[in-house]
Amino acid sequence: MSAGPVVAARLLAVDPAGLGGVWLRALRYDHSEAWLETLRAALPHGTVTRRLPVTIPDDRLLGGIDLARTLAEGRPVAEHGLLAATDGGVLVLPSAERASEGLVARLGQALDTQMAPAPRGLAADRVPARIAVIALDEGDGVDERAHPALADRLAFHLSLDGRPQEDAPDDAQARAALPGMIASARARLPHVEIGGEGMQALVVLAARLGIDSLRAVLFAMRAARAHAALEGRRLVGDDDLAVAAALVLGPRATRIPAPDDVRDDAPDPPPAEPESREERDDAAAPSQDEVRELEELMVRAARTTLPVSLTTGGDAPAARRTTGGRAGADRAGGTRGRQVGTRRGDPRSGGRLDLLETLRAAAPWQTIRRRQRTGAVGVQVRRDDFRLRRLFEPAGTTALFCVDASGSAAVHRMAEAKGAVELLLAESYARRDEVGLVAFRGTRADVLLPPTRAIAAAKRALAALPGGGGTPLASAIDRMRELVAQARRAGQETVAVFLTDARANIARDGTPGRPAAEADALASAAALRALGGSSILIDTAPRPSAVAERLAAAMGARYVTLPRNDAREIHEAVKAVMPVRG
Repeated sequence: MSAGPVVAARLLAVDPAGLGGVWLRALRYDHSEAWLETLRAALPHGTVTRRLPVTIPDDRLLGGIDLARTLAEGRPVAEHGLLAATDGGVLVLPSAERASEGLVARLGQALDTQMAPAPRGLAADRVPARIAVIALDEGDGVDERAHPALADRLAFHLSLDGRPQEDAPDDAQARAALPGMIASARARLPHVEIGGEGMQALVVLAARLGIDSLRAVLFAMRAARAHAALEGRRLVGDDDLAVAAALVLGPRATRIPAPDDVRDDAPDPPPAEPESREERDDAAAPSQDEVRELEELMVRAARTTLPVSLTTGGDAPAARRTTGGRAGADRAGGTRGRQVGTRRGDPRSGGRLDLLETLRAAAPWQTIRRRQRTGAVGVQVRRDDFRLRRLFEPAGTTALFCVDASGSAAVHRMAEAKGAVELLLAESYARRDEVGLVAFRGTRADVLLPPTRAIAAAKRALAALPGGGGTPLASAIDRMRELVAQARRAGQETVAVFLTDARANIARDGTPGRPAAEADALASAAALRALGGSSILIDTAPRPSAVAERLAAAMGARYVTLPRNDAREIHEAVKAVMPVRG
């Protein structure tokens, strides 16, 4: 049996909780849906398959108080969440790259323990949650990937460039026999054994592929056992190990294995004539050549599923730097955004009351309160019962543009620079980012537009920008540093865009002189770099400038030289450094 997406679906059907699930990335929606249909066809009849929204609240995921029964019975009555309700089944997580840290942590705990985490604030017994997770990664960029903590707990990492049926014959009779074959494999699985040489070969292969996670090796062992059970064997063979290497270890590789990179080439000594039972057992063990041959077989299998970035000469996929493909961190404590829970509080303090959670908090005490107040009717709610919504607002991006309006820059096609900034302003507005504008000429730099979403005001400020005079570059960088610090204190990501030829000739104190002006500009650039955030310096001079390149290095900015100063090329260069937004 070849190692492809269909085989992965069948192995998962044999041992769903043991293998954890699948990280699935498909070029088209219908490809991922076709693979899910293949999995459903392999799962035993009656297996629960549910969708898990990435925005699911904790009370739906973990469970909580059954409000109706609690009010009726006068005592806390727990209800199960989605994890417990899917026990023995499969959870499908669309847009897994957007899953929050909290959701990833709860899924990870359930996958590790096969139990549903207890709801917060409720003394309830933990219930089984033996689940498999299908994480559908629908991100567009390198930063949009399923969280590594979740991906590490899923045995198979699949990238579909076609429908999964392409690696399996369309045989109606075989499809009809598949459920019985899966059931037989499940019954056989507990009795399947893997030898020590197979375990050793998997560990060695993981090291040669640069895989640090021990879970990967354990998943490979389970996949090999599941494949042997599916093939009707009680002992894992070389073919089973090769399939496990291709499906589990290959996609996780961070380097291409070199031939015999951990083996020595010394020949095996000739075996001595066994004289005892122990010696006869040792003689039956595989020789060094056989072990090496097995390892090379697995290497060849793993090479067929290496990440594209390795086979094309690039680096291994970078670790995900952001959560959910979104720039910046979430901001808590506001009155807008996504609800992530509740807290005790007084609605008169300005928070938003969560009525349902307030009733849940009051429900267990109704019997006692009615006894204390004879003749009381309705639900008795007290101050301690009030629950306010905890809201997290996704942090946006503040794009700050610093435009050189000095005489030298005006000579170097100031009109094209203005056109580029207008395109960038429109792009930022479409992303719902805030934009700010700083211009410098003569002996000073001015904030023409504080950070705002008013695109019309930004365009008016840019259109009225005159040109001519000296180049007070240090003052301009200082004004940008003030705006960056202000935005970062508010929890915003920042992108600082400089359009200048970097020919500073006005020092920070307003006196002319190129050496002092350049030294001040470099010092200001280093101070800007210390604040963090992204930055880009676009050299507007006709030819690349060494001074501009040094300035970009001092501020940690990407240096872009565009001799033609084409507005659209500048626009594309800045888009490349803008944070990815979900």
